[in-house]
Amino acid sequence: MLIRKIEKFLRRTGMPATKFGRLATHDPRFVLDLRNGRIPRTRTERRVEHFMNIYENSSQTGAAHAR
Repeated sequence: MLIRKIEKFLRRTGMPATKFGRLATHDPRFVLDLRNGRIPRTRTERRVEHFMNIYENSSQTGAAHAR
């Protein structure tokens, strides 16, 4: 489920749910709505998963360059 992936992402990154929603979907209530049972469209799921992959890859790359 998408919400599980997002919750793990939020724990790993320390990102607040509202910031995640704003960055990934331009909707600060996105994660709260998912927690309350909202079912996103397939296109939105793909966009959110893409955002998480890009964010984590760029974070890892940035950490590698900082060493």
